[in-house]
Amino acid sequence: MEKPPSDSVGIVKLQYFTFAELQLERGGRLESVTLAYETYGVLNADRSNALMVCHALSGDAHAAGYYTEDDIKGAKKNTGWWELMIGPGKALDTNKYFIICSNIIGSCYGSTGPNSIDPATGKEYGMSFPEVTIPDMVKAQKALLESFGIEKLVTVIGGSMGGMQALEWALQFPDVPKSIVIIATSAGLSAQEIALDAVGRNAIKSDPEWQNGNYPSKKELKGLAVARMVGHISYLSEEGMEKKFGRRLEDPAMAASMSDFEKQFDNNFAVEGYLAHQGKKFVERFDANSYIYVTKAMDYFDVDNKYGGGSLNKAMKKIKAEVLMVSFSSDWLFSPAQAKEIVQALTMNNKDVSYIEIESIHGHDAFLLDKKSIAENKIMGQAFKNFLIHIK
Repeated sequence: MEKPPSDSVGIVKLQYFTFAELQLERGGRLESVTLAYETYGVLNADRSNALMVCHALSGDAHAAGYYTEDDIKGAKKNTGWWELMIGPGKALDTNKYFIICSNIIGSCYGSTGPNSIDPATGKEYGMSFPEVTIPDMVKAQKALLESFGIEKLVTVIGGSMGGMQALEWALQFPDVPKSIVIIATSAGLSAQEIALDAVGRNAIKSDPEWQNGNYPSKKELKGLAVARMVGHISYLSEEGMEKKFGRRLEDPAMAASMSDFEKQFDNNFAVEGYLAHQGKKFVERFDANSYIYVTKAMDYFDVDNKYGGGSLNKAMKKIKAEVLMVSFSSDWLFSPAQAKEIVQALTMNNKDVSYIEIESIHGHDAFLLDKKSIAENKIMGQAFKNFLIHIK
């Protein structure tokens, strides 16, 4: 029997929680809601050691561990997306904490979303699925938390869209999280960020096979591949891309092995082949309608107006949790300047806030890099440990 590494949570199971009715912020309603989730560690007797981990746009509930023995011994070792951070003795130490990670509503990894069955029709929702927002996602997570009988969280932690959820937790339910850790995110998207999302959505909608969202949910749409290619550029930095690709042409042997799907994008340069590969992988695992709904939820996230009447300073008055803010120097999607706006607003309200800007050439994706040699992970992990050690 293949054994997992000693610092892994080992074999884990995807679980499901269903509850009745969720009134949505933008006026819709879901009659029944299912959340896919995983847990790591053991909940203590007084339920005081729980953490909530929130995933990014295309993430899922599988944050750590393995599903099968084959995953452990496999060449690619199919681990959770934050395996480096979650486990015995790691930054999010499962010897100490009970960790919950759930898939957001609107997604396509087991939680209720556009490719779920509408109980009213017996068919997939498609584009009849109601609009969801980051506050709706957090409200659903709160229902899951209540099912465990947990009243307080040691922290809520997440990067990118996960950071938005962490911030929303501290605003919508200020008495629940004792602390929050916000990584590579902002209190609201800039016009440029919304524009990038709009390009991605229009690439999907312009694909004739999308059929106004009525395509088979498993169909691999070219428009979604293009959306991912655009998005992926924003996750990298100019310096990182130059170092990795430059103007290098694609290896002829590599080009010969490309699928017809990849060849459609005329991948003469190495960076073109890389982006086509990223697009192809994405359409194999993600749903186009979910991409539309989740990016729109990010666009609507607006802490200033929802909680502060247009003022971030006023919005931050509502925060009771201690805050750790993390940004990366080369992240131009969610820049250090946006992170500092949150830090400044918290500071102006005499809130307990710590900030670290990590030097990196890896852009927005730095918090998800999966190589142990990457210095960013070590710095970020130590920052988590230093912050959480005094949260009681």
